[in-house]
Amino acid sequence: MSEPVFGFGAHSTIDDGPELLRMVERADRDGLDLFSLSDHPYLGARLDAYASIGFLLGRTQRIAGFANVTNLPLRPAPVLARTVTSLSALSGGRVVLGMGAGGLWNRISDMGVPRLSPDDAVRAFEEAIVLVRRLAGGGPPVTFEGRYHRVEQIEPAPVAAPPVWTGSVGPKSLAATGRVADGWLPGHAADWLSERYRTSRPIIDDAAAAVGRDPREIRTIFNFPGRITEQPLPATRDRDGRWVGGSVDQWVEELTGAVLEHGASGFMLFSPSGGTPDATSAARWGGEIVPAVRESVAVTGAALRGAGSRP
Repeated sequence: MSEPVFGFGAHSTIDDGPELLRMVERADRDGLDLFSLSDHPYLGARLDAYASIGFLLGRTQRIAGFANVTNLPLRPAPVLARTVTSLSALSGGRVVLGMGAGGLWNRISDMGVPRLSPDDAVRAFEEAIVLVRRLAGGGPPVTFEGRYHRVEQIEPAPVAAPPVWTGSVGPKSLAATGRVADGWLPGHAADWLSERYRTSRPIIDDAAAAVGRDPREIRTIFNFPGRITEQPLPATRDRDGRWVGGSVDQWVEELTGAVLEHGASGFMLFSPSGGTPDATSAARWGGEIVPAVRESVAVTGAALRGAGSRP
C-alpha cells in the first residue's frame, strides 16, 4: 500500500492571490504533499490554474501542484504536454496532471471551442492522456493520428510524464481512467462510503484488468470537504451519510479508517461548501490532522501486518 497523500484545494480569484500564496507556503512548511486549483478559464475573476501553479511551485520547496481538474477542451493536449513536462522539469517533478473531459460545455463553447457530445468528449479525453504520455520521456518524434488529436513528427520532451489523475464521473469516462490513468478523484466530493464510489470504482477496476493492468495501481484521492471543530460533534455524518466534519480526533479516526479499511490513497481538504478552506482550518489540517493520520496509519498498519504474520 502506498502512503496516503494530503493536500488542499482552492478556487482562487485574482484578489485572493496573496492569501493563496501564504496558504501554499504554509502547507509546504507543514509537509503537505499537494495543493490544487480549479481550472475555469471562462471566469475572468479567477486566477489561471497553470500560471498560478507555476508561480507557486517556484515559491516552494517540496509541495506538488495540480489542476483539479484540467479543462481539457480549452487546453490542447500537445500544448498541455509541454506545459506539464516543463513544470515537472523546473520543479523537480512536483506536478500531477489532473484531467477532465469537460463539464460546463455552455461556458466552454463560449470560449470558441466546438461543443462535443458526452461520448465524443470522453473519447477525446482518453486520446489526450495517451498523447500527453507519448510526448514525454524522450524518444523518437511522435506522429499521432487520433480522431480528436493529431500531431506530426513532434519531438517528445526529455522528461517523464507526471502522474495522471482524472475527475471521471460517467461509466465511459471511468473505464477510460482504468485503461490509461494513474489515479481517480471521485466527482461531487463522493467519499469511500458513498453510493457513487461503491458503484464507480468497480468500473475502473474492471477496465484496468481488461487491459492487463493491476487495478490497485490506480489511486483514489478524495476531494474532502468538512468543518474542523474544537469539540467533538455528536454525529460526523449527516442523514444522507455525507461527512460534515468534527474534532481533530474525529478526523483522524475517519481518515485512518479510510486508508486502512477502504484503500483511500489521499485527501484534498476543501471548505464545508466545497471552496477554499479558511486559513485557520488549513493550518489545523496541515499542523494537527495530517501528522496524526500519518502516524496512526503507520502504527496501526504495522500492527495489523504483524498480527497477520503470526502463526
